Amino acid sequence: MKDKKVYKITFCGIFIAINIVLGIVTSALKAPFYLDTLGTVMTAVMLGPIPGAIVGALTNIITGLIYSVKDIPFLIVNVAVALVVGYAAKKFKFNLVTAIVCGLILSIVCPLIGTPIGILIYGGFTGTISDVIVLALKSSGSSIFAASFIAKVGNNLLDKVGTCLIAYFLITRLPNSLKIHSMEKAR
Repeated sequence: MKDKKVYKITFCGIFIAINIVLGIVTSALKAPFYLDTLGTVMTAVMLGPIPGAIVGALTNIITGLIYSVKDIPFLIVNVAVALVVGYAAKKFKFNLVTAIVCGLILSIVCPLIGTPIGILIYGGFTGTISDVIVLALKSSGSSIFAASFIAKVGNNLLDKVGTCLIAYFLITRLPNSLKIHSMEKAR
């Protein structure tokens, strides 16, 4: 029992580190996607929605304390990712179809949550190439919310579907001894 707790805590630490490193790399590259929830998705699938939410929240808190406190409010998005994926993985086998459907759902849910936060903190811009879309839509008469939301949906389609697919492929390639939670349903 104690070994399983240590094992789960270790996984959570690794997945927080994965989130932070991927977030830093994609931000430095000014990529139009984030990959900063891969560890959250993997935790939610393997350990459940609540551990996933903790990993997601801690990712943004740690990043916020190290780099910018402006990252902390986005923990709500990371928690939502964990809850959507974690509950889907509990209810269904986390397979290719579930990964794609979760990614598509998150492509809408995350911008719905993140857009208002992004507008309050950054004026609706992300500092990526997708800001061109925001500016073009804003210039054509769209509200800042609509312009930012539309750009974020595009980013999130690529990011969240991609993240869920990467998580699926990584988890399916783990040795059975490392599979803990809902992946056990797949056997």
